[in-house]
Amino acid sequence: MSKEKQTIHEFDLNVIYDYFSNVERQGPGSQEITLKALSFIDGLTDNSKVVDIGCGTGGQTMVLAQNIPCEITGVELWPDFINQFNQNAQNKNLHDRMKGIVGNMENLPFQEEDLDLIWSEGAIYNIGFRRGLNEWRKFLKQGGYIAVTENTWFTEERPAEIQEFWQKAYSEIDTIPNKVDEMQKAGYLPIATFVVPETCWTNYYSIMQKTQASFLKKYKGNKTAEEFVGYQRYEAELYYKYKAYYGYVFYIGKKI
Repeated sequence: MSKEKQTIHEFDLNVIYDYFSNVERQGPGSQEITLKALSFIDGLTDNSKVVDIGCGTGGQTMVLAQNIPCEITGVELWPDFINQFNQNAQNKNLHDRMKGIVGNMENLPFQEEDLDLIWSEGAIYNIGFRRGLNEWRKFLKQGGYIAVTENTWFTEERPAEIQEFWQKAYSEIDTIPNKVDEMQKAGYLPIATFVVPETCWTNYYSIMQKTQASFLKKYKGNKTAEEFVGYQRYEAELYYKYKAYYGYVFYIGKKI
């Protein structure tokens, strides 16, 4: 199977998680972008409860904890990521009010109307934007916020190569107006949307490129690992070729 015909979901999860285990962020983003999104959210206090769904090793979660006084829980399916998350919190002396737990975004261990803010950078696609907005809403208090990044088309039309790649990799990719409409239909007041800048993608791909040599050395002779790196390189090539047509957009909504 060629890298052009595979999607990330067709690879061994152990390989995927190991590939992303040695970087601060498991997707495009930055401290500045996390803080920009946070600036649209009002009313958080030391009694507020925040959850970062699909937190990875917690790069963005640590930024949240350093800038809001809330109790923060990171949820991630992969135990090794959570081990790193909790170690990072300990190292930054944030462990008194933040913790990582192993959990599935399809079956979250929270009470209804218990949360003040749901955060998810680069992860909601695993459940789907529409499903995530609808199913997670019940956990938010009235007036609570949700803030997520989502891969989004910037134009109504685009070249066939990139259209076909993302239609296969993530069929829910859509334009900004349509994503905002989905947020409204799910019961949120759209508060803000903004494009995650190109530098976040180029920095991310640059960091991942540096880790690929050691990863391939570790998995020398492992065809699955080699094909996965090939897929990642192909995805990066497509981004540099077609970055005018798509990218991450931050969507911030308020439960109404």
